[in-house]
Amino acid sequence: MNQDFPRILTFLRKERGLSQKKAAQDLEISQALLSHYEKGIRECGLDFLVKAADYFDVSTDYLLGRTMMRKPAEMKAEDLPDSDEIRHIQGNVINQVNRKLLMNTNTVIFDLLAQIGSKRLTTVASNYLMSAEYQVFRAIYASEKTNTLSMFALDQRYYKSLANASMIVDLERLGEIVDRENIALSLSPDIISGYFDRGASSLFNLIQFSERNIRKVTSE
Repeated sequence: MNQDFPRILTFLRKERGLSQKKAAQDLEISQALLSHYEKGIRECGLDFLVKAADYFDVSTDYLLGRTMMRKPAEMKAEDLPDSDEIRHIQGNVINQVNRKLLMNTNTVIFDLLAQIGSKRLTTVASNYLMSAEYQVFRAIYASEKTNTLSMFALDQRYYKSLANASMIVDLERLGEIVDRENIALSLSPDIISGYFDRGASSLFNLIQFSERNIRKVTSE
């Protein structure tokens, strides 16, 4: 199967306070076979994978360690633009959905930064996000060759390299600040879902979309 499945299967059973004997009975297999699954000695079949996912009320992807979400993220109505917003948005549904995902996810990120209360962390995180949006806007702006570049101080030939270098440095600084200031915010998908009623679904969808795109780009 994979290295994550035995660990997650064991965790879910212990989380419910179930003995191997009880879980095996419910899953209609022998205790010895369940023990082998949990130790990674044997690989289960698809039928057991689906049955275990239903039993523990999680997705098969969660059991396999492919996602941190216990259940598949569903696009909620609040992830789509409001009717008033739609009238002012140009573009297709993907444009509208992604706009909402980014807006809601940024809200979650900055709410978490506010909870942490570190001015340095907020500043560096903001710089990183601003650099990404700066590059996207500038690429769109430069699509028309006659557009004046007077609003930009960085040379058109070098801004991408400079902005990317700045983002790499900011990312390193984020880790440095977290370590230096001993920042430790206890989070989980369940905690996030409970705290961020509106933004959690957007955040989970963004994580899925981003990781899918990263895998695609890096495998090409």
